Amino acid sequence: MFPSLETKYQRFLELELKLQDPEILSNQTKMLAIQKEYGGLQKVAAVMKGYHSLLDDIEAAQMMIEEEKDPKSREYFEVELEGLNTKMEAMKTSLEDMATAGDSITRGGLIMEIRAGTGGEEAALFARDLLEMYTKYIDMQGWKKELLDLSPADMGGIKEVVLSVTGDGAYHRLQFESGGHRVQRVPETETQGRIHTSAATVAVLPEAEDVEIEIKEEDLQIDTYRASGPGGQKVNKTESAIRITHIPTGTVVTCQDEKSQHKNRAKAMKVLKSRILEVKTRESEQARSAQRRTLIGTGDRSERIRTYNFPQSRITDHRIGLTVYKLDQVMLGNLDELINGLLEFDRQERLKGDFAAN
Repeated sequence: MFPSLETKYQRFLELELKLQDPEILSNQTKMLAIQKEYGGLQKVAAVMKGYHSLLDDIEAAQMMIEEEKDPKSREYFEVELEGLNTKMEAMKTSLEDMATAGDSITRGGLIMEIRAGTGGEEAALFARDLLEMYTKYIDMQGWKKELLDLSPADMGGIKEVVLSVTGDGAYHRLQFESGGHRVQRVPETETQGRIHTSAATVAVLPEAEDVEIEIKEEDLQIDTYRASGPGGQKVNKTESAIRITHIPTGTVVTCQDEKSQHKNRAKAMKVLKSRILEVKTRESEQARSAQRRTLIGTGDRSERIRTYNFPQSRITDHRIGLTVYKLDQVMLGNLDELINGLLEFDRQERLKGDFAAN
């Protein structure tokens, strides 16, 4: 009934056997790659095991009803079968959700980048507000966050911020936040009360594991420089900031948040791997099918996805036509109504299409 999940479950069983193979266990590179894939399939495997077990129980109950001669005993098994069928309906919904979620359900970590767009200092202040909004939501979910890089702007705003988020379901729930976020409000600097429109962009990248992305040392150009902005004299007087350029792709990542050059390099490499993984993932999806992964959007920074209208306390997600008049609550981190709406829209679109290929 769910061929994509069945394929993943069979692959899980295959990997389980491989992890018992002495030849695999003696090869650390192969073992790490298999362990990574195996771990990513555990959630699907657990549900599929329960599904197969329930199918067996239903089949056994049906057999007992057919063979039982005693009316009271037959009635007992019929009640039991009814309960099992009820459980099966609930399980089918869970399996459907898992199938339509694709690979995002098995990912936990992500890299989030927020950048000020058009609008000068007001855009930088809005980028700061978005960071605070997401930070509050992350805390509510019980996920862990780590600041990787921060470029402050004047008046307390931010030019750019990069953070790592880890936790069960983090990438799945935040995957559709990528794109252009537009704000309409009276800026703090506005003396005549006029409403201005500014923008910030958000990118949500799946955090790459070492076994997914192999980066050769000779493909990297690493530059060090003195950190700028707040951070104290020790930060600014030493060349602790790192700029890493991945020569084959031209991807550039900087990090200056830590006083230690070693720590900045580790953080920058984490971001670099995720950016390269995102490019590879998009390329493979385009090569596999002309159909977009989801009709919600491309996840491109240039695509406007949401408008935050402060005078009317209105927030609109343009991709699914959802408008919520609870902007104050949303900015406090109450994003579930928006996120659930996006996930349900994506689920319905996948059900219409051929999600079995995922």
